[in-house]
Amino acid sequence: MKQKQLQIVVGSTNPVKIKAAENAVRALHPDAEIHCQAMKAPSGVAEQPMTDADTRQGAINRVEWCKANADADYYLAMEGGVDDFPQGPATFAYVVIATKERLCVGRSAHLPLPPKVYAALKAGEELGDVMDSLFNTVNVKQAGGAIGLLTQGQATRESIYHSALLLASAPLRYPELY
Repeated sequence: MKQKQLQIVVGSTNPVKIKAAENAVRALHPDAEIHCQAMKAPSGVAEQPMTDADTRQGAINRVEWCKANADADYYLAMEGGVDDFPQGPATFAYVVIATKERLCVGRSAHLPLPPKVYAALKAGEELGDVMDSLFNTVNVKQAGGAIGLLTQGQATRESIYHSALLLASAPLRYPELY
C-alpha cells in the first residue's frame, strides 16, 4: 500500500520548532511520509513579544504568511513570549496548526521567570540571549531554551511546543465536534 505523503510548512528555520512541528503532524498521521519546508516567516511583532496578545498574534501572523507563500497540507508556527501575570512574570508560547480551511490556536503552560531575567527583557533584551548570559550557554534558543535551563532538562522548548501543538490539533482530529 502506498504511504500517504503530506507537505507541511513551518514558519521558522529554528530546528527546535521544525522538529516539534514534524512530530506533531506525525502524531496526527503516524503512517504518512512527511515533507517539511521551513520558512523564515515574519511575526509582525517584536523580536521578544512582551504581552500575551502580541505573542498570540505573532504565531498567527507567521502561519498566515506561510499560507500566502506556500502550498501545503499543514502550516505550523510557534511564537515564544513573556508577560507579567498576577503570579509574576512568565514565558510561554502560542502555537498554530492550520490547514487551508481551519486555523487552530493553542498555548503552552507558563514558566515563571526570575525577576532579573524579566527586568532584562523589559530593557529590550531577548530571552535566549539573557539565558545564555545567565547560564553561560550558547544559542540556547535552538536547544532546550529557558525551559530546559530552568527545569534542569525535565522539559524543553521542543517538548512544550509539541504538547501545545497536540492540544491545538484537537479540532483537526474531530472536526465534526468543532
